[in-house]
Amino acid sequence: MIVVDVNVLAYLLIEGEHTRESESVLEADPEWAAPLLWRSEWRNVLASYLRRGELDRSAVIERIDTAEDLFRGREYLVEGPRVMDLVAASSCSAYDCEYVALAETLDVALVTNDGPVLAAFPERATTPATFVERVVACA
Repeated sequence: MIVVDVNVLAYLLIEGEHTRESESVLEADPEWAAPLLWRSEWRNVLASYLRRGELDRSAVIERIDTAEDLFRGREYLVEGPRVMDLVAASSCSAYDCEYVALAETLDVALVTNDGPVLAAFPERATTPATFVERVVACA
């Protein structure tokens, strides 16, 4: 199991230059977890695509359903005090620190492309490419 933030999810479910990388993460570890806030973040990403006309309503709903299936049973409420400890120790948002806190709680990697999170929490956060390399090296 790994914690995956919404940017990795977006790259997986919205075709683009990083889609293959996110597919590799899913192949390496299909058990993705996230804090409950992922749903609101995901909907906000999809709202932007809908408003710009890059995805229609049916495509947005399909991606919501796919994402919910992907995280089903692995969505977690994160403890507020721990999130605030991480906020105080970094310049990252509380949203980002929820992912870090969950990864710590589950004692798993946080896979993200978020530069500030990667810089602030190198012991827990890793890029998709580095995560896949580590899994392949251990196999």
